[in-house]
Amino acid sequence: MPFSAFGLTPALLNTLNIHSYFRPFPIQQEAIPAIMNGKDVLGIAKTGAGKTASYVLPILTRLQGDNGSKNRHINTLILVPTRELAIQINEVFRLFSADLPKLVKSLAVYGGVSINPQMMDLQGVNVLVATPGRLLELVDNNAVHLSSIQTLVLDEADKMLNLGFKDELDRLFTLLPKKRQNLLFSATLSSDLSAVHQVLLQDPVLIKIDLEEELNIDSIQQLAYFVSEEKKGPLLRHLITSQEMKQVLVFTSSVKRADNVATKLRANGIDAMSIHSKKTQGVRTNLLTKFKHNKIRVLVATDLLARGIDIELLPHVINYELPRSPKDYVHRIGRTGRADSQGEAISLVSPEEQDHFRIIQKKMGKIVTRVAFDETTLKGY
Repeated sequence: MPFSAFGLTPALLNTLNIHSYFRPFPIQQEAIPAIMNGKDVLGIAKTGAGKTASYVLPILTRLQGDNGSKNRHINTLILVPTRELAIQINEVFRLFSADLPKLVKSLAVYGGVSINPQMMDLQGVNVLVATPGRLLELVDNNAVHLSSIQTLVLDEADKMLNLGFKDELDRLFTLLPKKRQNLLFSATLSSDLSAVHQVLLQDPVLIKIDLEEELNIDSIQQLAYFVSEEKKGPLLRHLITSQEMKQVLVFTSSVKRADNVATKLRANGIDAMSIHSKKTQGVRTNLLTKFKHNKIRVLVATDLLARGIDIELLPHVINYELPRSPKDYVHRIGRTGRADSQGEAISLVSPEEQDHFRIIQKKMGKIVTRVAFDETTLKGY
């Protein structure tokens, strides 16, 4: 089912196409129609399943037909456990709302920084993405009012409960209008979460997505090169150059290694950038956009992106170093071979990693084809 079948506003469909979002993820296929129909939703899906867009798109569509509300009386509230997630979700709102006919202003607020700029920025906000503690501070300062909220989203609700936000959430719920749409998304359905959703949600649509089932690795050609650690760099450059790879996602195990690999690639004339948790969300979003549009040939990443990145026709993934767990390996290689397309996943396996690679293959239930190569071909790389 394409995005066009959901009744989203045409401007959103155009933005989705521009940014190479061609097919909805399973959770989006189920959540978007339910949210568009005003239903409460309980969505259980792992990080990287596409939860954010599943509520951002219908919320933006609804706001295009909204008559607006008084200043500092927000329409939509998204509660999240961390500053990083608040920033990330706000970036998604800004990305998809940029070309809408009717202006939608979103804002992320969180603790650990001065509250005064956030209080001033709340002028004219429609969508507020907030951590619970900072939101209560803003309410106490009369900087924002919650009486006009039409849609409440709890994203990563399990983490909020695990991090001890239950008292703050209970207080916030008392400030909200009784008539509203409630959307609750979580990676797991714990007993604490069950208690919350029984109080919060009215006849919800239950959506449960198993990301392991979503990742179909049968369409991925897996290859392994057994190589010494010092030869990994030359082999990586040889593979990219000799096979004329145009769009390559390379995974490393650390921030420092990601930076080093990208630097060496650029020094050898291969366009490459690194992306990891030490870079700001804005920089990461910009790098991903450029990579999706083939303006960067090689993106060198840590496991930050193993679950989150979605490029429908990404042809190549290379494990410069193996991840710690077999699950992470599956999620890494699952960035290619998506949407029924063919993909190639290459692992560079040092002698120290061979035992771990055998465990990965056993857990995965697949034997990876080993490729023999002549090390003399690496001269000059």
